[in-house]
Amino acid sequence: MNLGNSLFNARKKSGLSQEEVAEKLGVSRQTVSKWEQNETVPDIYQSKKLAVIYRMSLDKLIEFDFELNEIQEIIDKTSDETTKKINWTKAWSKKYPILSTYQQQMDTEYYGKKIKELLNHLKKTYNYDDLNALLVLKDIMAHVWNKK
Repeated sequence: MNLGNSLFNARKKSGLSQEEVAEKLGVSRQTVSKWEQNETVPDIYQSKKLAVIYRMSLDKLIEFDFELNEIQEIIDKTSDETTKKINWTKAWSKKYPILSTYQQQMDTEYYGKKIKELLNHLKKTYNYDDLNALLVLKDIMAHVWNKK
Protein backbone atom coordinates (compact mmCIF):
# COMPACT_ATOMS: atom_id res chain seq x y z
CA MET A 1 0.00 0.00 0.00
CA ASN A 2 1.21 3.53 -0.68
CA LEU A 3 1.10 6.61 1.51
CA GLY A 4 -1.69 8.24 -0.51
CA ASN A 5 -3.96 5.25 0.00
CA SER A 6 -3.08 5.16 3.70
CA LEU A 7 -4.00 8.83 4.08
CA PHE A 8 -7.22 8.39 2.10
CA ASN A 9 -8.33 5.32 4.08
CA ALA A 10 -7.45 6.87 7.43
CA ARG A 11 -9.42 10.01 6.55
CA LYS A 12 -12.42 7.99 5.41
CA LYS A 13 -12.33 5.84 8.54
CA SER A 14 -12.29 9.04 10.60
CA GLY A 15 -15.40 10.26 8.77
CA LEU A 16 -13.77 13.52 7.70
CA SER A 17 -13.89 15.27 4.36
CA GLN A 18 -10.83 16.64 2.60
CA GLU A 19 -12.14 20.12 3.38
CA GLU A 20 -12.37 19.38 7.11
CA VAL A 21 -8.85 17.96 7.21
CA ALA A 22 -7.50 20.89 5.19
CA GLU A 23 -9.12 23.37 7.57
CA LYS A 24 -7.64 21.66 10.63
CA LEU A 25 -4.17 21.77 9.06
CA GLY A 26 -4.42 25.22 7.53
CA VAL A 27 -3.87 23.95 3.98
CA SER A 28 -6.09 23.80 0.90
CA ARG A 29 -8.39 20.92 0.04
CA GLN A 30 -6.32 20.47 -3.13
CA THR A 31 -3.23 19.89 -1.00
CA VAL A 32 -4.97 17.08 0.89
CA SER A 33 -6.17 15.67 -2.44
CA LYS A 34 -2.62 15.72 -3.84
CA TRP A 35 -1.34 13.84 -0.79
CA GLU A 36 -4.03 11.19 -1.21
CA GLN A 37 -3.25 10.85 -4.93
CA ASN A 38 0.51 10.55 -4.29
CA GLU A 39 1.24 13.69 -6.27
CA THR A 40 2.95 15.23 -3.24
CA VAL A 41 3.60 14.17 0.35
CA PRO A 42 2.95 16.01 3.61
CA ASP A 43 5.99 17.16 5.52
CA ILE A 44 6.77 15.55 8.85
CA TYR A 45 4.93 18.22 10.87
CA GLN A 46 1.80 17.88 8.77
CA SER A 47 2.09 14.09 9.00
CA LYS A 48 2.23 14.25 12.78
CA LYS A 49 -0.85 16.51 12.81
CA LEU A 50 -2.65 14.08 10.47
CA ALA A 51 -1.88 11.22 12.83
CA VAL A 52 -3.43 13.21 15.69
CA ILE A 53 -6.49 14.13 13.61
CA TYR A 54 -6.98 10.49 12.58
CA ARG A 55 -6.29 9.28 16.14
CA MET A 56 -3.45 6.93 15.31
CA SER A 57 0.30 6.82 15.65
CA LEU A 58 2.42 8.17 12.84
CA ASP A 59 3.72 4.66 12.16
CA LYS A 60 0.18 3.31 11.90
CA LEU A 61 -0.85 6.15 9.63
CA ILE A 62 2.00 5.50 7.24
CA GLU A 63 1.21 1.79 7.09
CA PHE A 64 -2.58 2.07 7.44
CA ASP A 65 -4.38 -0.62 5.47
CA PHE A 66 -8.15 -0.34 5.79
CA GLU A 67 -8.78 -4.03 5.07
CA LEU A 68 -6.20 -5.28 7.55
CA ASN A 69 -7.42 -2.79 10.14
CA GLU A 70 -11.02 -3.96 9.72
CA ILE A 71 -9.98 -7.62 10.00
CA GLN A 72 -8.00 -6.89 13.17
CA GLU A 73 -10.99 -5.07 14.70
CA ILE A 74 -13.23 -8.05 13.97
CA ILE A 75 -10.71 -10.44 15.53
CA ASP A 76 -10.42 -8.25 18.62
CA LYS A 77 -14.21 -8.11 19.04
CA THR A 78 -14.83 -11.84 18.55
CA SER A 79 -15.16 -13.73 21.82
CA ASP A 80 -13.47 -17.07 22.44
CA GLU A 81 -16.92 -18.61 22.80
CA THR A 82 -17.94 -17.44 19.32
CA THR A 83 -14.61 -18.50 17.84
CA LYS A 84 -15.16 -22.06 19.11
CA LYS A 85 -18.49 -22.24 17.24
CA ILE A 86 -16.92 -21.42 13.87
CA ASN A 87 -16.09 -24.29 11.52
CA TRP A 88 -12.78 -22.80 10.35
CA THR A 89 -12.10 -25.54 7.81
CA LYS A 90 -15.44 -24.87 6.12
CA ALA A 91 -14.95 -21.09 6.29
CA TRP A 92 -11.43 -21.14 4.82
CA SER A 93 -12.24 -23.84 2.24
CA LYS A 94 -14.33 -21.28 0.36
CA LYS A 95 -11.09 -19.46 -0.37
CA TYR A 96 -8.82 -22.53 -0.36
CA PRO A 97 -10.79 -25.54 -1.68
CA ILE A 98 -7.97 -27.96 -0.81
CA LEU A 99 -9.07 -27.69 2.83
CA SER A 100 -12.32 -29.50 2.06
CA THR A 101 -10.70 -32.34 0.08
CA TYR A 102 -7.26 -33.16 1.49
CA GLN A 103 -8.64 -35.50 4.16
CA GLN A 104 -9.71 -37.97 1.43
CA GLN A 105 -6.36 -37.74 -0.37
CA MET A 106 -3.81 -38.39 2.35
CA ASP A 107 -3.05 -40.18 5.60
CA THR A 108 -3.96 -37.44 8.07
CA GLU A 109 -3.12 -39.72 11.02
CA TYR A 110 0.54 -39.81 9.96
CA TYR A 111 0.81 -36.01 9.83
CA GLY A 112 -1.29 -35.67 12.95
CA LYS A 113 1.18 -37.82 14.89
CA LYS A 114 4.14 -35.77 13.63
CA ILE A 115 2.43 -32.51 14.55
CA LYS A 116 1.45 -33.86 17.95
CA GLU A 117 5.12 -34.76 18.58
CA LEU A 118 6.14 -31.18 17.75
CA LEU A 119 3.39 -29.75 19.97
CA ASN A 120 4.35 -32.03 22.86
CA HIS A 121 8.00 -31.07 22.45
CA LEU A 122 7.09 -27.35 22.64
CA LYS A 123 4.90 -27.95 25.69
CA LYS A 124 7.53 -29.99 27.50
CA THR A 125 10.57 -27.88 26.58
CA TYR A 126 9.03 -24.43 27.06
CA ASN A 127 6.19 -25.26 29.45
CA TYR A 128 3.57 -23.99 26.98
CA ASP A 129 -0.07 -24.89 27.35
CA ASP A 130 -1.88 -26.48 24.39
CA LEU A 131 -3.00 -23.21 22.83
CA ASN A 132 0.36 -21.47 23.11
CA ALA A 133 2.18 -24.48 21.67
CA LEU A 134 -0.22 -24.49 18.72
CA LEU A 135 0.16 -20.75 18.16
CA VAL A 136 3.96 -20.97 18.28
CA LEU A 137 4.01 -23.90 15.85
CA LYS A 138 1.64 -22.07 13.50
CA ASP A 139 3.82 -18.97 13.65
CA ILE A 140 6.98 -21.00 12.93
CA MET A 141 5.28 -22.54 9.90
CA ALA A 142 4.28 -19.08 8.65
CA HIS A 143 7.88 -17.86 8.98
CA VAL A 144 9.17 -20.92 7.12
CA TRP A 145 6.56 -20.35 4.40
CA ASN A 146 7.48 -16.68 4.00
CA LYS A 147 11.18 -17.50 3.58
CA LYS A 148 10.60 -19.67 0.50
